[in-house]
Amino acid sequence: MTASYLLEHALIDGGVQKDVLVEASDGVLTRVGGATQDEQARRIGGLTLPGLANCHSHAFHRALRGRTQQERGSFWTWREQMYGLAAELTPDSYHALAVEVYAEMRATGITAVGEFHYLHHQPDGTPYQDPNEMGKALLAAADEAGIRIRLLDTCYLAAGLDRHGRAHEPEGVQRRFTDGSADAWAERVEAFGDDRVAAAIHSVRAVPRDQMKTIAQWAGGKPLHVHLSEQVAENEQCVEAYGVTPTRLLADEGVLGANVSVVHATHLTAEDIDLIGSTGAFACFCPTTERDLADGIGPSVALARAGARLTLGSDSHAVIDIFEEMRAVEMHERLATQQRGHWSAAELLAAATHDGHASIGFDDAGRIAVGQRADFVTVDLETWRTRGTGASAETAVFAATAADVSEVWHG
Repeated sequence: MTASYLLEHALIDGGVQKDVLVEASDGVLTRVGGATQDEQARRIGGLTLPGLANCHSHAFHRALRGRTQQERGSFWTWREQMYGLAAELTPDSYHALAVEVYAEMRATGITAVGEFHYLHHQPDGTPYQDPNEMGKALLAAADEAGIRIRLLDTCYLAAGLDRHGRAHEPEGVQRRFTDGSADAWAERVEAFGDDRVAAAIHSVRAVPRDQMKTIAQWAGGKPLHVHLSEQVAENEQCVEAYGVTPTRLLADEGVLGANVSVVHATHLTAEDIDLIGSTGAFACFCPTTERDLADGIGPSVALARAGARLTLGSDSHAVIDIFEEMRAVEMHERLATQQRGHWSAAELLAAATHDGHASIGFDDAGRIAVGQRADFVTVDLETWRTRGTGASAETAVFAATAADVSEVWHG
């Protein structure tokens, strides 16, 4: 099936062009060029961007939206409420919830999601008859909602480490997360038989160092994501157990690489930043969650200067709005430095589009270019927020919100 569209304004190679004719066949762009007479082309007003990538999602956290704001505390007190929710979900209820979450993503311009999935087993830790039933519920939910998914099946083995690096056994709801060993994790994940599945290490506190190589080897060149230094307490525990920072531990165990995304990357040393950047890894920032959980402000500019590639995620889904995530990276940096103008709109759009898609293994998405997937999102330029701002990358990043998305195409 072939279709053609005349885009009033379109983001091409980081800049906005006017009157761009695009043609797509079987979900792939076959032509991108200047406008010509084409009576079959559908005219699309507004500013059209490539589909957006949400690189870090915990779908079940969406059920906590608006329900955790009255309690004083920290990430760790919030985590107890999250665990309470995790204890209740079944494959059917998780599927129903995920359909709603992914449909909200789709409606706000997100065409691909990296789902960081660790809720694997029954409440007592016993595998389901199909040990991948919970993961398959998420894959089916994405199909139903019309969004591309990379299921980042997550290895989670320990409830923390003692000062000698010995793992504490998972307890309570954490028994739902664990396979017992990295080898058992790999055996279960291999049984998916679905190329949409990739890998994740939950964190250095949840995966002992002697188990990490197995996960990295299973991943090969596939995406491999890991929560990194989200909390100061995580860093302190790692230094006490191993004598090195979490980043240095990942480097020493051969985990860091160009296929790796370090998520949050908030509390880093200068050496950590250099290690991440030198491997060309992705750094996934989730600003709306990081401020909601009082995590802190990560060194986004320093990571980029060192060679890391910025990506974005909505994580706990306090809100689902990649426009807000883009804007917040710059605004948080302004608060931290008391200076303006750290990230350009074009750089933030790269994080939200092609770099984001690449980090979850979709290198053929995120650009309006021949050979790329025909995934678009159009921003209405006549809303209260965008009217009079002009058709520019700056409008998309610094004025628009998810509520200004008027149309979304997926393939």
